[in-house]
Amino acid sequence: MLFHSSLRKELSRSFGATLVVLVTIVMTIILIRTLGLASKGSVNPSEVFLVMAYTVLGYMPTILSLSLFIAIVGTLSRMYRDSEMVIWLAAGRGIADFVRPLFQFSWPVLLLIGALAFVGWPWANSQTQGMRDQYERRSDLDRVTPGQFQESSGRNRVFFIDKDTADGTTASNVFISSIERNLQIITTARSGQVETIGKGRYLVLSDGQRLERPLANTGLKISEFTTYGAKVGSDVAASGDAIPPRARSTMSLLGDPTPPNLGELAWRLGMILAAINFVLMALVISSVNPRVSRSGNLLFALFAFVVYYNMLNLGNSWVSSGRYGVATFVLVLHGGAALFALAWLLKRHNNWSLRSARRHRLPSTA
Repeated sequence: MLFHSSLRKELSRSFGATLVVLVTIVMTIILIRTLGLASKGSVNPSEVFLVMAYTVLGYMPTILSLSLFIAIVGTLSRMYRDSEMVIWLAAGRGIADFVRPLFQFSWPVLLLIGALAFVGWPWANSQTQGMRDQYERRSDLDRVTPGQFQESSGRNRVFFIDKDTADGTTASNVFISSIERNLQIITTARSGQVETIGKGRYLVLSDGQRLERPLANTGLKISEFTTYGAKVGSDVAASGDAIPPRARSTMSLLGDPTPPNLGELAWRLGMILAAINFVLMALVISSVNPRVSRSGNLLFALFAFVVYYNMLNLGNSWVSSGRYGVATFVLVLHGGAALFALAWLLKRHNNWSLRSARRHRLPSTA
């Protein structure tokens, strides 16, 4: 049918252009943020682009929802401005007749949003979290750059080495300052070598000196050694219980229905429900008067998206804290948004207004 095909064709062009622009903007923002994390030592500098790719993949449900929303609002607003909508309405088409072609165009995008929200989002977050944890758990000696002072992972030691070998297992002129058991300990050695003992990694120092000074009172203890071992790291993996809800799979969240996990489930379910509501809201928001500003309805659409998305995130925190249940949150937010959009659509479709209602109530006079 000409009506359906022409509408879907224009929606495809608008959606594709909007998606490219939004992805470019988000990638630029995330790249800047990831570079900032890398400069602070939270992300491996060699994995910046990989972390950025996983982060963008995690945000794709939001990007797709916003792209679909803007594409529908922009396309229908143009049809109003160019009087194409007047032609379709004069031909017997009502506003409600646009629901079917809009969902025929939107259903592949809605399925993709659901798949990314329930599968892609937790997978991308788990990959990013795994890389950051692995980088944080690297040994203390791996953090050290020759000629620079460097803190340990526990923030209780400071390392310094003059130079090291190509494989990074042997260093010369080693300096270690630490605070242990209310003692300030300074250890110096002519050389050091990394060895694995049991499940831990140790820096075995040779030909050095150790100074111990209590923090609470005066006094100094000096000892010299030929060989001394200092623990610099551990290969013990992080516990599975430390995985945040956003990085856990949907099935694991269902198997452990704690309030934080239920809050994450409500957010993932809310992404697909919000995308459906955005299709209906875009249809009723897109009405524009050709005599007024062309960007007014688009700004209102962006404002509606921001408010809805922030309410979705706020509901996540409410469910996670146990203030509300998942069913209550879904019914109030998404059900209320759907009823509001449908009521607005029926009003527009039937041309209901307060003036016409009062006219029907007034008694006819002779």
